[in-house]
Amino acid sequence: MLGLLLRVLPFWVREPLLIAVGSVLGARITYLAVHEHDRVAAVLGAVFLVFTAIRVRVVVRALRARRSPGPAASADGAPSEAVARAWAQAQVAAPAPAPAGAGLAPGPVTAGKEPNPWGQAVAAVAVFGAIAAALWLAPDVLPAEDDTPRPASCSDTEDEALPAVYEKTPRAVTGDELCEALNRPDLARLLGTPTEIATSASGTSNTAALTDGKVAQPEAEVTFDTYTVNLSATYDGLSTAQYVELVKIAGNEGEKNLRTLTVLGRPALLSSEHTMKIEISLGGEGSSGPVQQGPLARTLSVALDSRDRGGFYDITVWSESGALPDDGVLLGIAEKVLPTVPERSVR
Repeated sequence: MLGLLLRVLPFWVREPLLIAVGSVLGARITYLAVHEHDRVAAVLGAVFLVFTAIRVRVVVRALRARRSPGPAASADGAPSEAVARAWAQAQVAAPAPAPAGAGLAPGPVTAGKEPNPWGQAVAAVAVFGAIAAALWLAPDVLPAEDDTPRPASCSDTEDEALPAVYEKTPRAVTGDELCEALNRPDLARLLGTPTEIATSASGTSNTAALTDGKVAQPEAEVTFDTYTVNLSATYDGLSTAQYVELVKIAGNEGEKNLRTLTVLGRPALLSSEHTMKIEISLGGEGSSGPVQQGPLARTLSVALDSRDRGGFYDITVWSESGALPDDGVLLGIAEKVLPTVPERSVR
């Protein structure tokens, strides 16, 4: 299509057009090559500039040919083929003289006005110069593409079959539902890091360890650069008061830094415990390392209901650096997140 258009255009439109496009593209590509230190772009820009110089030479010789009565001769007396061709093309637009006495009406004859090559050239350069300028300035004028990182969304696992215990447990929610409740737009602000965005978010519908699949324990986890937040629900018969008694019997009440309180009208417990760090080798000569003690985590356990009939939500926060937010952060998350967790009936 472009080749056909160039063949149809008159010489005095086509050549200035090629010069305008070639010079703009050559200058732009050369500028980008110097700015980006790209050798391939530098070569391409040089090709466009050389092409433009050749077209300028053709136009200059054609202009000289138009001023002469015939084609310009070369140094050895033979007409230059390029000049002769340019001169012939430039003469195509000139009207042929009408033979005398060819039946024209008597009266003064006005010769047809030949198109002005300079006018055509200026018009072509102006039009395509404007187009080239628009293309040149477009990256600076038009709004840039929004490359802001997007917060992670919860993975969709609705097609996965739930463990059988979920069918038998009243009010049991799934990991996906916990993830949707936890992955709030204001979670980073609640953590005290409002400029961060979630890098990962996931939910799983598990069962509690050492229960032989008889206790539903869905959980969700959202990770930021500073903190990781985990929300789980455990549907067992253990009340908050019973859990506190078990900790006291085990004798590690001081180590866990226990604190009882009420959240949303329900019994709650704050405790601390170290996470576990597991190193797994994916091949090679290395081997998996032993389970190690990870950074300290702070957990807020809230009963499923105000009567504390058994079962609880756990909101746990930790960071790789070991730093922890104050307890008020966990309370704020619980007050915002837990009311949005859906309650489900037996399916």
